[in-house]
Amino acid sequence: MYNSSVKPPFRAEHIGSLLRPAGLLAFQGDRKSREKLEDDCIVEAIRWQESLGLKLVTDGEFRRESWRLGFVSKVAGFARADAVGNVDLQRDEAGNVMRIGQAPMAVTRIRRTGPIVADEVAFTRKHTDRVVKATLPAPSYLHYPRGRGCVDADVYPDLDEFFADVVKVYSDEVKALYAAGGRYLQIDEVAQTLLCDQRLRDAVHARGDDPERLVDLYIDLINRVVRERPAGLTVGVHMCRGNAFGKWVGAGGYERIAEKSFTRLAVDAFFLEFDSERAGGFEPLRFIPKGRHVVIGAVSTKVPALESKDELKRKIEAASKYVPLENLSLSPQCGFASHQHGSGLTFAQQEAKLKLVVETAKEVWGTT
Repeated sequence: MYNSSVKPPFRAEHIGSLLRPAGLLAFQGDRKSREKLEDDCIVEAIRWQESLGLKLVTDGEFRRESWRLGFVSKVAGFARADAVGNVDLQRDEAGNVMRIGQAPMAVTRIRRTGPIVADEVAFTRKHTDRVVKATLPAPSYLHYPRGRGCVDADVYPDLDEFFADVVKVYSDEVKALYAAGGRYLQIDEVAQTLLCDQRLRDAVHARGDDPERLVDLYIDLINRVVRERPAGLTVGVHMCRGNAFGKWVGAGGYERIAEKSFTRLAVDAFFLEFDSERAGGFEPLRFIPKGRHVVIGAVSTKVPALESKDELKRKIEAASKYVPLENLSLSPQCGFASHQHGSGLTFAQQEAKLKLVVETAKEVWGTT
């Protein structure tokens, strides 16, 4: 049933999370009944993605509390604590500010005790012949919100020991999702992108971290994870400025990290946000290595207003000055539900935006 000959990324992409059905959000029953409801909702979401003409599907991340905490809840050794420094303040266009919520902290040696996303991949594959995309938060998320405070110092007196355990957890999971039939992995990276923002660079510096050393560290962690990936696994990095509840954390174009991140990350594709002025221009794409793929995230999942095809085509044309058109694709700038409660959009608005991505891709490239 699974078509392994089709290789991503595709011309029409989406980032992973989808709006949860109202019945799933409201459910208050026992765990077994909830799992059955999740299964049914995921199958329905798969059929819906197929109906749109997408060549990839996800499970919508319906089994996760959020894009990041779905990982933390499945890895032994983590508790939750407040972020250190003002590195987690979310904002919206009206000037409202709120904190993201608690961040992970290792209170015992961390270890993988079972599947993190491999079981999600296995279930989704049973119900589709499309390519299944798996998503994982980048390793940086386990460090960036708290810096050195991401661990109990008595448990990990040397942070390098923590990072070695982190890499092992990820590496084992990558092998497991491949064994489950997964051939497409997206790593969601927020920290590197946030370090384009001078306000956030100042915040991490104030707590004792060097922003440039953090970028180096976060690149290295991803590379250590993907270095021994199985042959045939396509890996992309999605660079995000924050998206929970339709708000954002950082602003600023990719220029500050582009040369390091784009040239050194050992991945096949970059999913880059270009939905607003906060993302800057396309000039940083000059650092994309030859042959790498770039997915232009030009459709906003933060606001309900529907973009025009002409606007999207202008952005694709602007990007093609730096990356050949055959190495470009189109997507929303982020998922529609980075947190289970979504971003304020309706299902109809979500559908309209994904239809727009598919239709525009067909007109630009002749295929999705």
